[in-house]
Amino acid sequence: MPYMERIRNYYQILGYGAPYEWAQHDDVPFASPQKPLSEMRIGIVTTAAPFQPGKGDQGPRAPYNGAPKFFQVYADAIDPLPDLRIAHIAIDRAHTTASDIASYFPLAALMKLAAAGYIGSVSPRFYGLPTNRSKRTTRDIDSKALLAFCQEDHVDAVVLVPNCPVCHQSVALAAHCLETAGIATVIMGCAKDIIEHIGVPRLLFNDLPLGNAAGLPDDPAAQDLVAQLAVDMLVEAAAPRSTKQSPLIWSGAADWKKDYSNAALLSTDEIAERRAEFDRVKAAASAIKSASKTSSSS
Repeated sequence: MPYMERIRNYYQILGYGAPYEWAQHDDVPFASPQKPLSEMRIGIVTTAAPFQPGKGDQGPRAPYNGAPKFFQVYADAIDPLPDLRIAHIAIDRAHTTASDIASYFPLAALMKLAAAGYIGSVSPRFYGLPTNRSKRTTRDIDSKALLAFCQEDHVDAVVLVPNCPVCHQSVALAAHCLETAGIATVIMGCAKDIIEHIGVPRLLFNDLPLGNAAGLPDDPAAQDLVAQLAVDMLVEAAAPRSTKQSPLIWSGAADWKKDYSNAALLSTDEIAERRAEFDRVKAAASAIKSASKTSSSS
């Protein structure tokens, strides 16, 4: 799925001019774990947001809802099971219902690996990483805050799970920061072209609609499989830019790849409607971000 090309064409047809410039790195840091998997404490990094009552529909099949968007890295307990949603980001809403948290947050699968002794443990906290179009903010602020949380919890390695296209860039940049500090990382992602364009240490590629980076929904066996494949990469990858594709095949429509941000499928009226809606979303997001900054500083 050519996400970068599809998104570039989509926003140009909507009339937004110069395309977004994705991060790209010639040099990719690579940390080799100093422990076997059976002794590692592994953390989970997600771009999902905690459910926030009173901020609109965030449940299965919810339309885009920027109200629950967050702008600062957070850490929270894995017990009890957190209620995380992905209504605030650009998942593939034509094919993803987001009804199964385990398809975008692999806690259950990793806990099974820990119970079996396959990995040492799962960090008692998971970590939320904002979806931020500003590469500078992600590098200089968000990634450093994430690193501090991981170091506080004595994490040996991290599984990062993005959801939307920009999420993939955010976790890729965060992986650079963590690896430079000696924490091994593996990304479970669906946007292979974005991740490989940026350059990361390890990618477990799930060729599934955005919003299902941790496996097929309502299929625990598939989710368990990709979690194991991901952690295996922590010790099996010998060099940066290592990519492994999982064997999972989307269980829904076979032609799902034609729909996401495909301006060729839109009429003139639909293009105008999408432009107006995107302008409304940008204005709302700007207001939410400003309010978040004001709240943080007070």
